[in-house]
Amino acid sequence: MRQELAKRGKNIPVVTLVTQVVVDKNDPGFKNPTKPIGPFYTEEEAKKIAAEKGYVMKEDAGRGWRRVVASPAPVKIVELDSVKRLWDSTIVITVGGGGIPVIEKEDGTLEGVAAVIDKDLAAERLAEDVDADILMILTEVEKVSLNFKKPNQQDLATMTVAEAEKYIEEGHFAPGSMLPKVLAAVNFAKSKPGKKAIITSLYKAVDALEGRAGTVVTM
Repeated sequence: MRQELAKRGKNIPVVTLVTQVVVDKNDPGFKNPTKPIGPFYTEEEAKKIAAEKGYVMKEDAGRGWRRVVASPAPVKIVELDSVKRLWDSTIVITVGGGGIPVIEKEDGTLEGVAAVIDKDLAAERLAEDVDADILMILTEVEKVSLNFKKPNQQDLATMTVAEAEKYIEEGHFAPGSMLPKVLAAVNFAKSKPGKKAIITSLYKAVDALEGRAGTVVTM
């Protein structure tokens, strides 16, 4: 990013900040871990690892067995104050990969937990906490669609929160793909009057900001 800015004659500092993200130790995701991580194992190897280490192991789409961990909702970004201080003078790249999941103990100390926080929901948490005007989520497609990749696919230029929640209930968005993006957009649009979220592709980002592309989610 710094190189691209320099090519355009803009001397703007860019900083990458690793963040810890607090999750609720009682999040229901911990009771039903679903996020696969790490290498693939045979069924025999997986059972041995589960017995020895207490890991939850599941078959992953016929490709082998993998450890699965929780994907809890982000509650608080630990380094939020640092992000805010850097924001005024730099471009801040942060909550990468959803951040490092931690729980906050009764004495205020932090403890790492085996989990993967969804990056879209973490980005929404950040956008809400810094009082951003717009949350833009970039993906591979220009617009959110109903009946994706089916003959009756319908691209959406706009969605209200109520419409988005209805489409979620009807199962239009794939878990681990478009669903968390739409959930993040809904959360942000609901966070404060006047807020809006945009879902689009990287190559349509500028057009989307100017109202010519993307899916805009509002109350």
